[in-house]
Amino acid sequence: MNSSIKTAIKISIIGGRVIDPSQQLDTQQDVHIEQGCIVALGKSPEGFKADRIIKADGLVVTPGFIDLSCHLREPGPSYKGNIASETLAALAGGFTQVCARGDTQPPLDSSAVVRVVREKAQAVQQAKVLPLGAMTRGLEGQLLSNMAALQAAGCVAVSNMRSPIQDNLILRRCLEYAATFDLLVIFYPEDPSLAASGCAHEGALASQLGLAGIPGTAETVAVARDLLLIEQTGIRAHFSHLSTARAVEMIKEAQQRGLPVTADVALSHLLFTDATLEAFDSNYHVQPPLRSEADRQALLQGIRDGVISAVSSSHLPHEQAAKMAPFAASEPGMSSLETVLPQMLALVEQGYFDYSELVACLSTGPAALLGLDTGSLRPGSVADITLFDPSEVWLLNESSGFSAGHNTPFWNQSLKGRAVVTLVDGDVRFTTQQQQ
Repeated sequence: MNSSIKTAIKISIIGGRVIDPSQQLDTQQDVHIEQGCIVALGKSPEGFKADRIIKADGLVVTPGFIDLSCHLREPGPSYKGNIASETLAALAGGFTQVCARGDTQPPLDSSAVVRVVREKAQAVQQAKVLPLGAMTRGLEGQLLSNMAALQAAGCVAVSNMRSPIQDNLILRRCLEYAATFDLLVIFYPEDPSLAASGCAHEGALASQLGLAGIPGTAETVAVARDLLLIEQTGIRAHFSHLSTARAVEMIKEAQQRGLPVTADVALSHLLFTDATLEAFDSNYHVQPPLRSEADRQALLQGIRDGVISAVSSSHLPHEQAAKMAPFAASEPGMSSLETVLPQMLALVEQGYFDYSELVACLSTGPAALLGLDTGSLRPGSVADITLFDPSEVWLLNESSGFSAGHNTPFWNQSLKGRAVVTLVDGDVRFTTQQQQ
């Protein structure tokens, strides 16, 4: 949604492996860019002369990655991060666009706040920022926000995030309002009374560790209610951060009945289970909680089946003090924008899915459900492009990481696979030192 100035420079990306699920394309060929758009694949157009050539031998060239759930921490406490730091981290992770969560301080519940966020994002000229507007004022679940004004200000969807709307009549009115303007509604399904003050998946391990549990029904009860209201109001709906096998089944059944619903999963829930909590490492304290191995396998299967169409970073940067408390008292969330790609590549190596499915989850899928004109390398498309080296081994540390949050289990860890060039609107916004 950012109105970035299109660069006039002509660029040719030469010799890369081009993967574009929107065209069922996986082949070695060149990509040519002019005026911020892709003008040709393969042979350059007649009379085209590149001002810059990017050699992509050994690299994979894909549509730019799009993240559906990223906390930019602005407006809010600057010591946790800001638009400049987190959109730079996004570029380093291969993300050309990020959906900015609306649970900021203050929330994105007015067009004035949304405009400030967009103006700051445009000023830094890094990854594009797509705001998610608050569905109710102050995210308090009582009074409806002016969703039409939020849409006009640039919000691509509305959500009440993890702040509950416990009154079903109020939620129904919200959905009817959103349906009037064909606004996408994003649900983070969790029943507050069942979740209560829990911090771990309810089960034998949580009991053994003395941690308050959150049952899987906290998610599925909320999904069931929301699906019924979606069916009644006819809205376009997206379920974010699914964590249970049963919720995947419910979304699949709804899709088979023709409901306009999509879903994503947070990267952390594809990688980890509640078994990681045995060490009481607060980096694994996330919302929803890490669940069982059976749930993790169901989420991975949901991607293969197409029920889950996107993987989100669920990026939530924290300062060190926020994670220094005992596990239950620590603040939930993980800094993850810069680790999504290497961890997804690790899942590819483990045989869970292939490169095309990886790109679909990070680019084509998010673009389609948001109704964006990106997520493709077709001639005429906006030149939002990610180039990554699947074999580069690197260390995530102070010199290579850009997010203000170091709250990740991968800090000071060796990772394989890295975004090396990220283009936004045909402009090279990020390169690693090796590519400079």
